[in-house]
Amino acid sequence: MAESVKVAVRVRPFNQREKDRGSKCCIKMKEKTTTITNLDDSSAEPKLFTFDYSYWSHDGFTMSEEGVSVAASPDSTYASQRTVFSDLGQGVLNNAYEGFNTSLFAYGQTGSGKSYSMVGYGANKGIVPITCDELFQTVEKNADPNLKYIVSFSMLEIYNECVRDLLIKTNPKGGLQVRQNPSIGAFYVQGLTKQVVGSYKAIEAKMEEGTSNRTVASTAMNATSSRAHTVVTIQFDQIKKNEVGEETKRTSIINLVDLAGSERAASTGATGDRLKEGANINKSLSALGNVISALADASTGKKKVMVPYRDSVLTKLLQNALGGNSKTIMIAALSPADINFDETLSTLRYADRAKQIKNKAVVNENPMDKLIRELKEENEKLKRALGGELNEGNVGMTPEEAANMRKQMEEEIRAQLEANMSAMADMEDNDRTEIAQQQFNKEQLELLEREKEKNTTPHITNLNEDAALSGVIHHLIKPGESVVGRKECDSDPHICLSGLSILKSHAVFSRVEGTVVIKPGVVGAKTKVNGQALNGERTLVHQDRILFGSNHMYVYIDPLSRESDEDLNIDWEFAQKEIAQAKGFQTGGDGKLSKEQQLAQEQVLELLPMVGESNEISEELNKHKSFEVILISDEISLSERSRSARVMVKMKNLLNGNTWLWERPKFLNRRYLMQDLYQRFLGGDDISCPQDEDPFWDPPCDLLIGTSNAFLQALAYGIDMDDPILITDYKGEEQGQMFVKIAPCDAAGNSLGDEYFVEESTELLGKPYHYKVRSQLVFLCAFLYCSSFVIFAVNDIFF
Repeated sequence: MAESVKVAVRVRPFNQREKDRGSKCCIKMKEKTTTITNLDDSSAEPKLFTFDYSYWSHDGFTMSEEGVSVAASPDSTYASQRTVFSDLGQGVLNNAYEGFNTSLFAYGQTGSGKSYSMVGYGANKGIVPITCDELFQTVEKNADPNLKYIVSFSMLEIYNECVRDLLIKTNPKGGLQVRQNPSIGAFYVQGLTKQVVGSYKAIEAKMEEGTSNRTVASTAMNATSSRAHTVVTIQFDQIKKNEVGEETKRTSIINLVDLAGSERAASTGATGDRLKEGANINKSLSALGNVISALADASTGKKKVMVPYRDSVLTKLLQNALGGNSKTIMIAALSPADINFDETLSTLRYADRAKQIKNKAVVNENPMDKLIRELKEENEKLKRALGGELNEGNVGMTPEEAANMRKQMEEEIRAQLEANMSAMADMEDNDRTEIAQQQFNKEQLELLEREKEKNTTPHITNLNEDAALSGVIHHLIKPGESVVGRKECDSDPHICLSGLSILKSHAVFSRVEGTVVIKPGVVGAKTKVNGQALNGERTLVHQDRILFGSNHMYVYIDPLSRESDEDLNIDWEFAQKEIAQAKGFQTGGDGKLSKEQQLAQEQVLELLPMVGESNEISEELNKHKSFEVILISDEISLSERSRSARVMVKMKNLLNGNTWLWERPKFLNRRYLMQDLYQRFLGGDDISCPQDEDPFWDPPCDLLIGTSNAFLQALAYGIDMDDPILITDYKGEEQGQMFVKIAPCDAAGNSLGDEYFVEESTELLGKPYHYKVRSQLVFLCAFLYCSSFVIFAVNDIFF
């Protein structure tokens, strides 16, 4: 019997950004109904959506002594982590016990609370850890000698259509291959690590290992973590022996998916640019939307609906979860803030579409002997196929085409043989859980030793824009000298980093007794401490912030010199504000800033690290371009749509001095394309491309050189204004001179003559007033412009 996908939505509290901007809540919930209101449009009707669950987690909560968020009173509607698990996670577990495949995936814009619901933070554990904990509680309570449980764990990331195994440190070039099993039609990842785990602690350790590997890879590859999908897969096998000794295996595949941020195209910059957002950055989410729409159409009775699973890696791997043999749950995370109204409405519509999908899940139960026999038979067929010839349907092919097809077929057959052999080995090895637990116990002892050493040794800990990826990498600073640098240097550095602007010998820590000093490894190594460039030796203090290159951000921890247990709350945003202040940007307003100023400040803090990264990529790829964040004041802005300050990015050609001004959305789009280009460069690919596909290139275009202000007081007395005025740019620097003549005239544009004069300006009130403006000569300081033109904008005149 078909069963609909269960859909839940959850709204979080305001974050600091939303509080700083004085946001108002645009979401209301009552039982299963969620209402969203556009507070900027009083004429707009509220929009209502109904889901299986609507979770209010915006307010009405307090912190327990253990640091867990709980309802503040009996009548509070606050939905805690445990409440969400009871409704959703428990359903995942129940389905697994019964032998059904089950999937749970979280959807929403970046920062909406997806990871909090899925993984949690601190004492507030999310669905994934609670589910794993409850699963092993059942396993440990098993007293039936004829029933055996085996739990396997894998963790992968999909970024830019590449699959990375998060349980290994180094992945092959281009990522792992996604293949299709011809016998059952399902897609799988070839060579993905699947590790047997014997306890919840083992799963927790593997998740931490995966998160650490993900952080290292995203930093080294200059990837944006919010653009990646993370998939945790738990295979739960129940092997039961009957009275005659025959074994039956019941298997459940549990997929727990944290999807990438679902920002709209306008928010991410995929509009208004000749280059659309990099082919693969948003491909998977767009493909997922198309699959959901097609499945929803099919569920409503439409015929001949083709579901485009093959359009992306993500939809291939989620084929069973979305339209096949699986019981599926979706949780959509919502921002409550009115400033995110469009993104939140888009998320609600997406979730509303998903609830129309229907799946047909079946229990995965088969006799072990039969499974092994079928796998062996299939392997024999595959081996025979390897020695066979191309069938007659392929006549007419060139020898090269035939060779390519045969090579592809052989790769597919060998991959399937490998998968079958692995499955047989798993079935025949009954001691896997015990061996895995022994290995885990050994690893835990080593981990405890490292943790003990960390608590007594100065070290640096990473900071990441994704809070879930902060504090997962630790480098101890041993007595003597510790070199920070690339792996390729002559002698392996003590602390290995890679990525943009990291040199072979980048920096050196010197630890003598209780003092740690940092200095540049070589002249020109880019390192900052507390936002300031490191040009010589500097003694470090507990909680100093250190930036190596363009994106390796760390905080220095000295456990022996802490004056108290009350540390500052140092996070990525804190460190970025510090860097912005060092560059002269204001980062605080004490509540005195307008909404437009707050938005501009927020965008500056967002763009500064991205611009630094773009400069480093340009330098490493020899693109000869530099980037700079600039503020265009409201006096300069000639845009009809906005008279407030705008944050823009200036690109300059270092070879000829030409400049371009990019709006924020256009720069964000180009930055993703630059990242993609850099990742291909690191992978050894040929990155040459036509000029019009290069994210660092733009054709010549109109550029705002500067503005001139002509004051019109003389017109109030009928006097001509005929003076030279300066042309100044956004920095207030002189760019040239313009001669402007402004004179009163009649309606036909004829001069009123030299005798015209008004003694009292009040005589003009309530009467038509005509004047003519003429730009006579323009002199520019620079010779970079082939031509120039003047736009006149007149502000309101008050007499």
